[in-house]
Amino acid sequence: MELRDIEIFLTLAEELHFRRTAERLHLSQARVSQSIRQQERRLGGVLFERTTRAVTLTPLGQRLRDDLSPAYERIRTALDQAAATARGCCGTVRVGAMGALPSELAWLVEAYHARYPDCRVEFVEFHFSDPFSKLRTGAVDVQLMWLPVREPGLRCGPVVLTEGRVLAVAEDSPLAGRDSVSMEDLAGRTVLDPGTLVSEDWFRAMCPDRTPKGQPVHRGPQARTFHEVLALVAAGRMVCPLNGHVPRYYSYPGVVLLPIHDAPLTEWALVVPAATPAPHIKALIDTAQELGARHIAGAAPGA
Repeated sequence: MELRDIEIFLTLAEELHFRRTAERLHLSQARVSQSIRQQERRLGGVLFERTTRAVTLTPLGQRLRDDLSPAYERIRTALDQAAATARGCCGTVRVGAMGALPSELAWLVEAYHARYPDCRVEFVEFHFSDPFSKLRTGAVDVQLMWLPVREPGLRCGPVVLTEGRVLAVAEDSPLAGRDSVSMEDLAGRTVLDPGTLVSEDWFRAMCPDRTPKGQPVHRGPQARTFHEVLALVAAGRMVCPLNGHVPRYYSYPGVVLLPIHDAPLTEWALVVPAATPAPHIKALIDTAQELGARHIAGAAPGA
């Protein structure tokens, strides 16, 4: 069995969907089907049960998956390490991230270290009120940012995280007793003014100035840090949309965090300067591209 055929089998065993497997591996669906049929003929048994509704592993397929997965990962790691050594890939990537988000990238950092043992990741915190200066001045090499980012001299790499959203309100707010809220509940309310260093279209993706039905949302007090935002919310001076991971890491006296059931999904991407990155930085981006995004909190669209 060729290494590519093993990759096709293991990916299909994870996705259980021929089209998604083909898209993930950048192959045609016919190529995936052909590979699986060839493996089944070679082994003399059926690996997947296929119906018009679902694809499932047979007991033979489950056994083969369990036996192949560890060996395949060891082979891939050995090949990646050899390639990294041949390229002289080494160094530290400084990744800008807000708040607790470095914890949500542990899977990517671990994979990167496994593939490039002479490379390291160092996280540097930045605040939403000054989102681009560290990246522009070279204080960081890569920055984890919600989309869209349409800044001159910067380009967006792969999306690595997705999540839903919550609304921070004061505990005495009329909204506080609800199980969830809608984007329309922002109508007529006051949200954060991020200040002059923030591009409007980037911040509007998180704190809109109008609801989906066109009702105005007012801009209110300014804040520089996340904890300043929570203090303003607790004082009843504003409400603030936040990302879905926030309740897992933060609580604040007087603040209630409510799921926004119809909020758009937040996509977090690795953003880099437009110039060609150094090999160790490109290696991190390539690793993220290959592994794909992970949904970390809140309801995904269609869930």
